[in-house]
This record gives sequence, C-alpha cells and structure tokens, in this order.
Amino acid sequence: MNTNLLDAVKALVKVKKVDEEIVFNALEMVLLTAYKKETGSNAKSSVTFNRETGEYHIYAEKTVVEEIDPLSENAINEVTVAEAKKYDENLEAGDLFRIEVTPENFGRVAVQTAKQVMIQKLREAERGSIYDEFSGREGDIITGTVKWSDDRTVYVDLGRVEGILPFSEQIEGEHFAPNDKIKCYISEVRKTTKGPEIFLSRKSPELLKRLFEVEVPEIYSGVIEIKAVVREAGSRSKIAVYTMDPTLDPIGACVGPEGQRVRNIVNELHDEKIDIVRWDEDPAVYIANALSPSKVISVSIWEEENSSYVVVPDYQLSLAIGKAGQNARLAAKLTNWKIDIKSESQAAEDGFGQEEGSVLEDFEEAYEKPEGE
Repeated sequence: MNTNLLDAVKALVKVKKVDEEIVFNALEMVLLTAYKKETGSNAKSSVTFNRETGEYHIYAEKTVVEEIDPLSENAINEVTVAEAKKYDENLEAGDLFRIEVTPENFGRVAVQTAKQVMIQKLREAERGSIYDEFSGREGDIITGTVKWSDDRTVYVDLGRVEGILPFSEQIEGEHFAPNDKIKCYISEVRKTTKGPEIFLSRKSPELLKRLFEVEVPEIYSGVIEIKAVVREAGSRSKIAVYTMDPTLDPIGACVGPEGQRVRNIVNELHDEKIDIVRWDEDPAVYIANALSPSKVISVSIWEEENSSYVVVPDYQLSLAIGKAGQNARLAAKLTNWKIDIKSESQAAEDGFGQEEGSVLEDFEEAYEKPEGE
C-alpha cells in the first residue's frame, strides 16, 4: 500500500461520490480477507491503516493464559504467559497480546481476493450513496437525458443512475429520441438488491405544480400559494392559485411578462393547455373561476349535497362543458364540487331564478352579450 493507491482511492471517492471512510474501511476488510485466505488462518486478527501514508499492519490478537488447552476451540487465539513475556515482560494472564504478522507479499491469490471484495464493497457503497441522494429528492422534479426506450418504457440518464419512466406515467402522444432533454417528477425511489430504482412521471399533477414553483418566484417564496392542481396530462390542466397580498395579481404573476412563464411550462409539456384560476374561499366564486375560460352568469350551491347549479350564457355552454365534458370535469375535480351546468335559456325553462330559497350568487361583469342579443 502506498501513496499511489491513496491517490487512486481519493479519485474513486470523487467519481463514485461515496464516503471516503467507507472506502478505507472496505480496504481494511479486504486486507484481512486476503491475509486469511493467503495464510489459511482463522485466528483472530486486526489491521491498522494509515490514511496519510498508506502503510498498513496486520496483527494477530491472542489472549494471554497460564496454559493452553490443545482441545479447546479457542486455543488458536491464546498464548501462554511465558511466550508472551518474550515480547513484553509486563504481560500477564488475561491481557491481550498483539503481534504483527504482516506478510511481505500476499501473492496472486490474495490480490485477486482483495480485488473481488473491494469491487463488491464499492458497489454496495455506491448503491447506498445513490439511494440516499435520490430518496431525499422523492417528490421533486429532475432534468435528465433520454438514454434509450423500448415499446413501453423510457430510460432516462440522471447522471449516476438511470431513471425509469413507465408507460403508465407517460403522456399520450409524447415521443422521445435518445439525447432528448426531459423534465420528470420523481414519484418513487425503491431500494433493491440490484441497486436503487428511480421511478419517474410525466403525468402527475405534482409535475405541473413543481414546474410552476421553478418558473414563478412568488410561488417558490410562498407569496403565492397553489391551492389545487388537476390534469388530464397532454390535453388540459387547471391550477388554482391564491395570495394574501392584495397588491399582487396571482394569475398575472403565473402568466409572467408577455406570458413567458406559463409559455415555458406549456412548451415543456408539449402544448398542454393550462387554465390558471383564482382560488376563493367562497365556493360559488371558486366554481365560477374554475370554469375558465367560460364566462359564468350565476352559481347556486347546496352545501349539504356538495353540489352546484351553474348558469352560463347560451353561446358559452359548449365552452363551459368543454370537449367530451373535459372543462366541467376538471373544474369539478379542482373544486371538489359537483357541477351542473345549464345555459341561460335552459335555466329559464327549468324555472330557475331568484325564487325564495335559492342560493344564487351574481357576478359583476360576468359576460357581455354580443350585439343584437
């Protein structure tokens, strides 16, 4: 062992990003394993390793006894008082006797053993280091490079490990080529016998939330709070935001100057439409906001049934409901209220209006009718 090996150890620690002490402890174990295999001895032994010079010494450790019983299983780890005093006159029965037994060289077999044990220990240390790093990032977003993919799974290079993007967490219609940069949500980190497995998601609503935290400083700092996020990944999302600062427009802050902040997110999600709505503690107002981009005339709510009756302009009915009911469905998920949407003429046919007992909320400037209506 010499300074060259120490340099190699330090380089290994830097590349593999494992704790230096773990590597040195593994080296000490390697030395003992190699020594026992070389000598065929099962006697108790220990090693000291100088982290500065690279020098090492192997010692046999024996208990000093008056007389050794040759039939005892522990006889190999004992030495008589008379023999021990040849090395140290102060030793008495019961003391620990240490004598250096470092071989001048280990030989080919010992070197091979040392190499195998060292590789195994380093793999274990690296796997543990990777798991510790990524388990702490569960629930975060990460940028990686697409390495390769099969029919259903995309494998993403995250630096020290490959991330796994399962088919179930991919956005329908997205296709990635090798070397494409990709942002993903770290949904789960598993510890396995083959090393940590990092599972990624592109469909999770949390990905959208984290992207807004990255793009909008006011959200990251906590000035603006994200109250709820719902997604039909690849198609449309809704996000409800709120601030206690009366001087700040939370929607405008999320959109950003000339729409740049939200545009960056839309581009990352390959043109997924994003509705940013204002959260309100009044459920009627919140429901009306959640139906954006549709305008709303009125909202009646029944708290006992957690349901609402929404009236929209006739010409906005299809917009409020959305293609295949998507806008209404997402609004219901965002607010956690059942939403029954009716056009103004349908509401009149139902006899729904300002009769006694209804819970009808008016919204100023809810909509402007086209000229001629």
